[in-house]
Amino acid sequence: MLYDLIFVSLGGIIGASLRYLVNLFSIKFISSSLPFGTLIVNVSGSLILGFFFALTTQWIIVDPRLKLFVATGFCGAYTTFSTFTYETISLLEYGQYSLAGMNFLSNNLLSFLAAMIGIVLARVIK
Repeated sequence: MLYDLIFVSLGGIIGASLRYLVNLFSIKFISSSLPFGTLIVNVSGSLILGFFFALTTQWIIVDPRLKLFVATGFCGAYTTFSTFTYETISLLEYGQYSLAGMNFLSNNLLSFLAAMIGIVLARVIK
């Protein structure tokens, strides 16, 4: 139990730190008008999780602690659907309906597609 918690915590530290850096990068180099950092982490996190789970449930046997590290720790801290929801509601509250709709659709559709791509990639390299 203690080692499980350590694996989740270490993954969480890395995921949260990377999430923060991606957000800073997106504000500096892309735009601050739409929360692109959140979009990037949601899509890439979905890709990583889809790829990882496809590999580790269908072809590769891994230590359950690695699953805790990657899925619960890293991806749990890295992806940001709670932030995504809050940011979308904030856009609505400020009357930016088209941006809110674009944020909602792009996060959901692209994250879904990224997870599918991750699964397909895992199946291709099996």
